[in-house]
Amino acid sequence: MKAGRLRHRVMLQRSEKHQDTLTGAIIDSWVDVAKLWAEIYPLSGKEFVSARAVQSEITARITIRYRADVTSKHRFIYRGKIYNISGVLPDPVSGLEYMTLPCSEGVNDG
Repeated sequence: MKAGRLRHRVMLQRSEKHQDTLTGAIIDSWVDVAKLWAEIYPLSGKEFVSARAVQSEITARITIRYRADVTSKHRFIYRGKIYNISGVLPDPVSGLEYMTLPCSEGVNDG
């Protein structure tokens, strides 16, 4: 993968649970994992309509260098927008160079 394609700086986050010291309630929050270079590719109108046909809310594909720790339980933040990861697709050759992550844009509470 050419580094020039990875031109967007994104924050990878994971959900973390902790207990409120006053109420004892379990609270979900998001913590930063790493700042990464990525390619964010918004779906075209045709791709979006096709994706909606299968009841999907995928609005973008994000490509990053391979990381073994990234799952669909993570999310990305880019320019104040939240991208929830819907799946993890390894590269078709080695599976270890890069990964493509179909994402939906919007709020994810945990």
